[in-house]
Amino acid sequence: MAKNRQPNGASSIYLGKDGRWHGRVTVGVKDDGTPDRRHISRKTRAEATKAVRELERQRDSTGVRKAGQTWTVETWLTHWVENIAAPNVGENTIDGYRVAVYHHLIPGLGAHRLEKLEPEHLERFYQKMRANGSAAGTAHQAHRTVNTALNEAVRRRHLTTNPASIAKAPKLEEEEVEPYSLEEVQRLLAEATKVRNTARWVIALALGLRQGEVLGLKWEDVDFEVGVILVRRGRLRPRYKHGCGDKCGRKPGYCPQKINTRRETKDTKTRAGKRPIGMPEELLKLLKRHKEEQERERVLARDLWVEKGYVFTSPTGEPLNPNTDFHRWKDLLKAAKVRDGRLHDARHTAATVLLILGVPEAVVDRIMGWEPGKSARMRRRYQHLTGQVLQQTAAKVGGLLWGKPDVSGLMTGTEPTPTQRSEPNDEPVHVAHLAGRLVAFRHHEHAQAVAVRWGADHPNHSAEVAEWDRERWDYKGPGGARAIRDGMPDRRIVYHARAVFLPGGDRLNIGRDEQWSVVAWEFETDLYTDLPVRWHTTRRPGQEVEAQVRGTDKDAVCAAYAEACAQAVDRSREPGRYGDVVGR
Repeated sequence: MAKNRQPNGASSIYLGKDGRWHGRVTVGVKDDGTPDRRHISRKTRAEATKAVRELERQRDSTGVRKAGQTWTVETWLTHWVENIAAPNVGENTIDGYRVAVYHHLIPGLGAHRLEKLEPEHLERFYQKMRANGSAAGTAHQAHRTVNTALNEAVRRRHLTTNPASIAKAPKLEEEEVEPYSLEEVQRLLAEATKVRNTARWVIALALGLRQGEVLGLKWEDVDFEVGVILVRRGRLRPRYKHGCGDKCGRKPGYCPQKINTRRETKDTKTRAGKRPIGMPEELLKLLKRHKEEQERERVLARDLWVEKGYVFTSPTGEPLNPNTDFHRWKDLLKAAKVRDGRLHDARHTAATVLLILGVPEAVVDRIMGWEPGKSARMRRRYQHLTGQVLQQTAAKVGGLLWGKPDVSGLMTGTEPTPTQRSEPNDEPVHVAHLAGRLVAFRHHEHAQAVAVRWGADHPNHSAEVAEWDRERWDYKGPGGARAIRDGMPDRRIVYHARAVFLPGGDRLNIGRDEQWSVVAWEFETDLYTDLPVRWHTTRRPGQEVEAQVRGTDKDAVCAAYAEACAQAVDRSREPGRYGDVVGR
């Protein structure tokens, strides 16, 4: 009688001569055309059966990881950034990828086997970055980079799922940009007339061009007859290498014979970025005057002049370096006695001016160079509701509802009329007075409960509840209507750890527990920390070094405490490494 036999390609489970149960599952075909048959080994038949069924499930759903090279996070990220990303993305993008990969991801995660990387590894890594002082934007850039790299690993079947797409991304709260006011813009323009390349700053503040777009302008892009600038390209930040064979002992950018390894310009950021922009008459006059001044510089430079056709150049005709341009902006802010800000804030300012002037959205999109599908989001990001805009809106609403359409004077910032102000809410506000801190509630029982429980935690401080009317709270309360709570606030435990080390690294017995915790309401966490963990070391006046850790995640605090103590010991032994000045 013939023996029962599994058909070709079916999975098999059998007891091996080594006493273990083995399973083999066909998951596909190898590159050479032979069956890709995977092997597993377990102690019991039940365990082997379970592993075989799981492998079959992966094969039939997400797919099984491709056979071949065993990747680590370091080898995959290095291969991805240099061989996959670099040939296919722009210069600025690959610069950002390389910083994230080589400065953050590989040092923090590189030793993991690629298929063993878990979402929790990434989340702890992001927390560690934040605890070590990295900005939220830096941690978020690392997350975006590893997510892109692992998506490519999934696409090539080196992974079955992307752990970065499951991990919680670092929280990134975009700060609201405050555009420069009309008075500040006028002061900047007045100061710009005293410096070289005056028109460069007028274009930024009046038309909102990006830095690279301004520095990439050529005279062929300026039509004086029609009064239009055509944006076609952007200036790239130069990258240098040694021209001396690395003999000068300096960084490549300071080598006397440095060689730029990058092209000077690239195409605009998007297709919509390639656009014509109309110029005010005053700007046309400035550009004509600027061209005459450039002609005089060309004569003075003589043989040193390099003609490349750029509108804004160095004294020898070379395109302006974006880094130098940035520092000239900072100098302009100081000279005009205007608050500090990014150069990109000039673009926010120009977009907000267009909003104030009531320019149609389609025209705004063309001027700013926003793609149609993304324009609504970009307008929300760049056009800011200033007091002037809000007053105009209130006046229009008042005119519609109360028959007073006159909005004269709003452009100069006059006060709205009483009919334009919203009526105050008559509901009382229940304010808990907690040793000088004011916390407002809509309901008395919530305020009373917080006062009682807070008073029990702080027996040496006063806690009471008072009833205020809304007008008083809006006038004296911190935060106005947004700070009034509808329910009970959360309580959480904040964990602390602290140790002090003498010069030389010996631990100082300070007579108290090295770790403790306190209960804090959510409105108190700013007194401690609302982060999972934060740590630092400091040198005391007596030359002892203190390590201090605090946070809301106990495990993260314990892990960071070991790092903080290690740094404190090293700092007590090697003060010069940390810039400490130790008295003799």
